[in-house]
Amino acid sequence: MKTTLLRPEDYTRSPWKNGGGIFTDIAGAYRADSPVKDWNCLLWRFASTPVVAPGPFSHMPGIDRLQMVVKGRGLVLKSPTQEFDEREPFTTVRFTGELEIVTALEEGPVEVVNLMARRGAAEIELAALREPGERPLSAGTHLVYAVSGDCSIRLNSEDIVIPDGSTLKVELAGPSTLKLVSGLAVLASIRLVG
Repeated sequence: MKTTLLRPEDYTRSPWKNGGGIFTDIAGAYRADSPVKDWNCLLWRFASTPVVAPGPFSHMPGIDRLQMVVKGRGLVLKSPTQEFDEREPFTTVRFTGELEIVTALEEGPVEVVNLMARRGAAEIELAALREPGERPLSAGTHLVYAVSGDCSIRLNSEDIVIPDGSTLKVELAGPSTLKLVSGLAVLASIRLVG
């Protein structure tokens, strides 16, 4: 097991693929053989972004996406064939990067976290940790993001405090157990495949 604490000052800021806003890049991985880190060589990315006005989502062919509102409320994602309801915070929605999506903000600006992965390269999960309790973790990479105040967890038998806005990156070769002791966090889990 390897753990790394990522603090807000370690994060980078980048423009949305469609240029419509700025996201905060918390963690990610790219193909090792690629000379540049861009959307074409992306394996996975975990990021946060404010959504302050209705507008289109970036077109991301071959990318699977998970999203969750972590601040504010009232977000709805609308596509020609369906709606994804994120009106209540900490609700996870899953959609593909090919889908044409426009946002609707029913109660003002929100902040969301996004977990994206290249289809076929990684399997991803995104969950809110709101109540104390244990959760099994499989082999892979797990990100515990403290979204509102400090967060206390127990990983195996080690007690760890994750400061507000920081992320604990956990790389596991085998199964483990995560226990939320106190606070509020988002858990992003990535398992590379192939």
